[in-house]
Amino acid sequence: MLSTNTTRLRQLSSSNIRLFSLSRTFLSIIAGVIAGIVGLTNLTGFVFYFFVMAITSLGLVAKAKFSIHAYFDSWNSVVLDGFLSGLMSFVLFWTFAYDLVHIF
Repeated sequence: MLSTNTTRLRQLSSSNIRLFSLSRTFLSIIAGVIAGIVGLTNLTGFVFYFFVMAITSLGLVAKAKFSIHAYFDSWNSVVLDGFLSGLMSFVLFWTFAYDLVHIF
């Protein structure tokens, strides 16, 4: 049976992962709007998305004072959690903002 301290740590870790996923989705939307307004197309838009997600992950690691295991289960949860849902949100808002600014 797990101790109460271990159970509490897992609850906090899942809460941190959920908040990070939400912030990653929010930043994906903002990055998509910026990419659309600036007029990024093709591969440059996706490179911009990967750059924003790398900065987001780096910012989270810096905020945690590079002590990942105190706040998360593993490095994978920091790097990959919410990545695909963020990508879909990015593409949606990227094309929407691009259409509004450059086509209509």
